[in-house]
Amino acid sequence: MKKILWKLAAVLAVLLIGGAYYYVTIPAINIHSAGFWTFLFLFVLAVLAIYALPRMRHVQDIRKSKVLKGGTGLLILLAAVYVIGSILSSPIVNAKKYQKLITVESRDFEEDIQEADYSKIPLLDKDSATLLGNRKMGSMVDMVSQFEVSSLYTQINYQDTPVRVTPLVYASTIKWLTNQKNGIPAYIKIDMTTQNTELVKLEKPIRYSQSEYLNRNINRHLRFRYPTYIFDQLSFEIDDEGTPYWICPVKKYNIGLFGGVTIGRVVICNAQTGECRDYAVEDCPTWVDHVYSADLLIQLYDYNGTLKNGYFNSILGQKGCLQTTDGYNYLALEDDVWVYTGITSVSGDQSNVGFVLMNQRTMECRYYEINGAEEFSAMSSAEGQVQNLGYKSTFPLLLNVSGEPTYFMALKDGAGLVKKYAMVNIQKYQNVAIGDTVSECEKEYQNLLKVNGIAVQTEPEKTITKKIAKVIPVVIDGNSHFYLVLDGSKEIFDVSVAEFPQAVLYEEGDKVTLEYAQGKGVQTVTGIR
Repeated sequence: MKKILWKLAAVLAVLLIGGAYYYVTIPAINIHSAGFWTFLFLFVLAVLAIYALPRMRHVQDIRKSKVLKGGTGLLILLAAVYVIGSILSSPIVNAKKYQKLITVESRDFEEDIQEADYSKIPLLDKDSATLLGNRKMGSMVDMVSQFEVSSLYTQINYQDTPVRVTPLVYASTIKWLTNQKNGIPAYIKIDMTTQNTELVKLEKPIRYSQSEYLNRNINRHLRFRYPTYIFDQLSFEIDDEGTPYWICPVKKYNIGLFGGVTIGRVVICNAQTGECRDYAVEDCPTWVDHVYSADLLIQLYDYNGTLKNGYFNSILGQKGCLQTTDGYNYLALEDDVWVYTGITSVSGDQSNVGFVLMNQRTMECRYYEINGAEEFSAMSSAEGQVQNLGYKSTFPLLLNVSGEPTYFMALKDGAGLVKKYAMVNIQKYQNVAIGDTVSECEKEYQNLLKVNGIAVQTEPEKTITKKIAKVIPVVIDGNSHFYLVLDGSKEIFDVSVAEFPQAVLYEEGDKVTLEYAQGKGVQTVTGIR
């Protein structure tokens, strides 16, 4: 009877320990998951330990036990399969397969990258967005004691505008206990061009998030719905109506047990209701921006660039090997978010041979052959222009400014606030323009190009003479401007008070002659007569 009770207790103990371990670590039940192999190994080890425990006094019985021998053999077999599977899945024996995981298309810079439209260019980086989000949260006295801002800050295209969104999280375990019944009431949205920061309060709260502890934890919720799926990095996004969702890419293993990771499916989970929809990656809705993480895309390109002549060449001779630079940024293009990074040789010189744009929804990869300064060289060049102020540069974007491939970056003070903007010509990175505003920086940059004999593509100057129908005072980047609307014209004309102080005297009905360069959106006035 005692033996039976002991066996029942042992079985119960194994099930309880195994169940607790699974609930906490939630590995995918999938042979491609390293976590599953770890769980399996530890489970068998626990069974053997519990089986051997009552027999410790009889060493001979342990040595002769077929169960223990079989279990030990099973452990060795599991370890051997894992190790051999890892080797056979590695680039060492599959260099060609890894190199072909992503298709790189060579494109023409001037055809693909249109003249910079600053209303769609993210002027802030994640660190600056974090400062704005924390500052906004600090002003919400009814929430700040109970909630904090998540560090996610996903950059998306929302209604054709680059924004970062991030949910609130419970401030502590105690705050979770007191608030989890009602859920998380809001998320933060930051316009990356205007710096406008909004705390969006929800009619229905977010009930599924990474800050939950039990079944409403988004990772656990997904695991119980999809026990065999191996998820990549989750991202927080909103659809065109502002409804919050978790975007959950599902890994696809293309080489052996553990190698050649891409994305095969996408699960979209409503953060308010927990409702999930499962899509093949090619059928993913177009409002979704983050299917492939930036880290995964960069890894795939590095495989493509370094393994062209085999694995050992990538380590030893390194003939023809290219790799991405150490940083990256995001660019809004064709209603998608693209990862931008430079391409350089593995020799570690201070120049780029080109750059790539990689689509985070489709994995499309475009390569542009443009020789020039490596990003960190350009950042140092820009910082050198304001070294007396101690400003630090953000990682640059590469834009088409007046037909020239140009690095664009923000310069921040020690508190992380954006103080100035810089443009650096990628091919002649000693040409650096600095401005307090984007428009001032661009004008200074164009003048610099002309002085250095670089042809600049500009729209011909236009002139308009009409009466003023409306005068609207505005503040842009801390500087006073007037927006003028003229009789019979649908255009809005931007007049900088710093450049044209006489603008403060304008009134409705006054007749003015404005010179401007035709562009998209608001027209920047370059002269007044």
